[in-house]
Amino acid sequence: MTELAAMTPVPTAPKRIPTDWKSDLMQRRIRKRYASERRFRFIGLAAVSLSVAFLAFLLITMIGNGARGFTQTDIRLPVNFAQTSLMLDPTALTGPNAEAALAAANIQGATEEAAVAAFGPDGADYISDGAWLSVRAAIRKDPAILGKTVDIAVPASTHIDIAAKNGADPEIRAAYQKLEATGRLSTGFNLNFLTGSNSNDPTLVGIWGAFKGSLLTMIVTLLLAFPIGVLAALYLEEYAPRNRWTDLIEVSINNLAAVPSIIFGLLGLAVFLNVMHLPRSAALVGGLTLALMTMPVIVIAGRNAIKSVPPSIRDAALGIGASPVQVVFHHVLPLALPGILTGTIIGMARALGETAPLLMIGMRAFIPAPPAGITDPATVLPVQIYLWADEVSRGFVEKTSAAIIVLLVFLLSMNGLAIYLRNKFEQRW
Repeated sequence: MTELAAMTPVPTAPKRIPTDWKSDLMQRRIRKRYASERRFRFIGLAAVSLSVAFLAFLLITMIGNGARGFTQTDIRLPVNFAQTSLMLDPTALTGPNAEAALAAANIQGATEEAAVAAFGPDGADYISDGAWLSVRAAIRKDPAILGKTVDIAVPASTHIDIAAKNGADPEIRAAYQKLEATGRLSTGFNLNFLTGSNSNDPTLVGIWGAFKGSLLTMIVTLLLAFPIGVLAALYLEEYAPRNRWTDLIEVSINNLAAVPSIIFGLLGLAVFLNVMHLPRSAALVGGLTLALMTMPVIVIAGRNAIKSVPPSIRDAALGIGASPVQVVFHHVLPLALPGILTGTIIGMARALGETAPLLMIGMRAFIPAPPAGITDPATVLPVQIYLWADEVSRGFVEKTSAAIIVLLVFLLSMNGLAIYLRNKFEQRW
């Protein structure tokens, strides 16, 4: 009996199969996994929402403040040229010395006299310091107005302009209401902001000088950094021998891409200005400096794009008799061009927004006229924004925001063009 009991198998609990989805243990694991996934999705959605909120706040703030920078408040100023101290003969404006006659005339004094006569003792404070330029332009356009009384639209002063756009400022409520009652105030699009240059008067400043300086600087940067960067990437990836010197060059290029931009400004100051004696504060020097900063980014992106081209493309080209140079320039480079353009977009966008290296080479000078070439003194949009943001006058606040909008539009246009070219040359295999 004992032997029979020993031979009888003892029943044991059934083993749980790992794929038993209905077991309590597996259900707990599944619930835990789903909860973790929901938390991850919530955190990701919260991060995206926070980023979008910050971006929306930035855009709304910039557009809200900058929109007023594209408008200008004008005052129709009645000017009685017969009673002012202008003392300008209309016949003097028809000869070869017309500009000299205008320069010698007391147009500014006559403009202030007209403002006092029209609006009282404080009338000169209601018009901009550069209002006389509008009067001079009207005289140059039609000398026949001399000796007559005509209404000339002149820019209002900064505090009148702010009051007209934002509502009457308590400090100047009486002055603003007085002008508003005359019906001589009007606010419209400020074309001078898009066509003018820098000025000490916020009612006269323009963005064209800095915009043209940025355009010339970016052209110099692109013409230098793009071909040199692409050729360097081709050499390192296709022709350079694999030794310690090549490894040293690769490490150096990777490190240069992470060097602070102000270091490139010091390099440009030391080499291009102190050694080569190139013109200070010129778009040429700015483009050379930014090209040094942009080139490592293009080289790295170019190498990655060239490396991503399948080896079968090279083998097929060599198999049908193409030379190594033809393989590179007829097959590898066209296929890698979209990736190279992507790196160029990143590098140029970084260069467009740089301020520190350009400050080091003197591109923060007061430039009253747009540059005519790459060797003329110039400034760029980021530096112009920086200088306007440092001004005391309240009128520069909206001009700074408006300049930021112009910079963003410039950046988006440049990137849009690059993306279009990248998609045009993109080939799929």
